[in-house]
Amino acid sequence: MPERRRGAALEKALLDAAWEELTTNGYARFTMDAVVQRAGTSPPVLYRRWSDRDALVRAAITHVLEQWRVETPDTGSLREDVLTLMRTINATRVQHITVMSVHLAGYYQETGTSPGDLFAAGRENAADVLFDRAVDRGEIKAERLTGRIKSLPFDLLRHEILTTFAPVPDHVLEEIVDTVFLPLVR
Repeated sequence: MPERRRGAALEKALLDAAWEELTTNGYARFTMDAVVQRAGTSPPVLYRRWSDRDALVRAAITHVLEQWRVETPDTGSLREDVLTLMRTINATRVQHITVMSVHLAGYYQETGTSPGDLFAAGRENAADVLFDRAVDRGEIKAERLTGRIKSLPFDLLRHEILTTFAPVPDHVLEEIVDTVFLPLVR
């Protein structure tokens, strides 16, 4: 008889099962019962933690984004830090970004959220650290850093990925940083 899962191990198993269900069948066919079956548990175990499917979907997305978190680069310059972070995302997350956009379209429509809302939470810490360092080095002025400007290079990267379903060429990443982003913060 398999050992009974508890605590963090149980929650991880439930969230992994929910993510597998989302990526296999999409949001439209996502049900609490399917997650229960996939996780090999019972409905009360799932419903004690998440009262409805949208809460479970949000938790599964947050769980996966936490696993996908990338290391914050520290190259000594804002330009190189932003490019390094974008290159890392570009090299490792194209499939994830595409899956989250395609499989969760119904979720975004029903909840009034967008991929940008979800991805912003995943990159806030890394981007904030980059911008704080650049301010400390005197490269940029803090008052120029609105939320929209801080998210701009990453929003444009995501847009490029979603219009091509492929990694973005490096010269495009450099163009985003050099001709669009940096002039706004300097």
